[in-house]
Amino acid sequence: MIEPRHPVLSITRQCALIGISRSAWYGPAKAESPLNLALMKLIDAQFMETPFYGSRQMARHLRNQGYCVGRKRVRRLMARMGLRAVYQRPRTTVPHPEHRKYPYLLRDLVIERPDHVWCADITYIPMRRGFLYLVAIMDWATRRVLSWRLSNTMDTEFCIEALEEAFRRHGRPEIFNTDQGSQFTSPRFTQLLLDAAVKVSMDGRGRWMDNVMIERLWRSLKYECVYLQAFETGSEARAGIGRWIDFYNTERPHSALGGRTPVEAHQGPDLQAAA
Repeated sequence: MIEPRHPVLSITRQCALIGISRSAWYGPAKAESPLNLALMKLIDAQFMETPFYGSRQMARHLRNQGYCVGRKRVRRLMARMGLRAVYQRPRTTVPHPEHRKYPYLLRDLVIERPDHVWCADITYIPMRRGFLYLVAIMDWATRRVLSWRLSNTMDTEFCIEALEEAFRRHGRPEIFNTDQGSQFTSPRFTQLLLDAAVKVSMDGRGRWMDNVMIERLWRSLKYECVYLQAFETGSEARAGIGRWIDFYNTERPHSALGGRTPVEAHQGPDLQAAA
C-alpha cells in the first residue's frame, strides 16, 4: 500500500526550520512591472524621510525625479506597500465588527524596564525583482528585536508566527502595542495576547509616533542594510536581514542604553541603574 504524501505539511515543517512563513516559501511577489517596482523603491526611500507625504505629494516628488506618474497610480502602489501619511484624519471609518480596536495605553507611561512593553510593526522590503513584507516584535525599553518574519503577503499568519516565537523565547510583556492594521486587530492575533494576560494597546489612526521605537528600527535597517543590497531571492533577503538584526541586537551599542547593546540591556539589570 502506498502511503499518502503530505506536501503542505512538508513545506510547513521546512519553513519552520528556516524561520519563514509558508507564503514566503514561494519567493517574493512578482506581480508588479519593473517600472512599478522601481517606483515603489523610490516611494519607500522618500517615505522614510517624509512620512507625512500622501499620494499627492509623493506623485509630485516622483515627477520631480523625472517619472511621468499620476496620483492614482501612486495611491495604489502606496496601498500595496502598506504606506499611508502620518497626519491624523477624521474618524469616519466604521470598525469591522470582528476587529475590535483597543485604546492606546502608552501615553505618559514611563517605560524603563525590559518586558514592560513590546511593540510590533510591518514594513515593506524592496528587492531587485519583487518585494517582501517584514514583521518584527521589539522590546520597547531595550530596543531588542525579539522575533521577526518575512512574507510575500501582508497576511495575519506570519505576524502570529512571530508573536508565538517571541512568547516561546522571551516570555510575556505586560503591554503589547501595535498600529490598527488588520493583521494586528485580527481576533486570532489579539486572542493570543489576551490568553497570555497581556494588555493590548493600539496607536491612534495614522499616528506613527505612537510606535516610534520600531519606526526608528525600520529606518536603521533600510539605510544600513536593505538599500545597500539588492536582494535577489527571499532566502538572500532573510540571510541579509538576519545578519543585520544579529548585529543590531548583539554588537551595536546605544547611547540611550548607557552604551550597552539591546541584548545586554534586555538581559541585564534595570535600565535605571545605567541612567
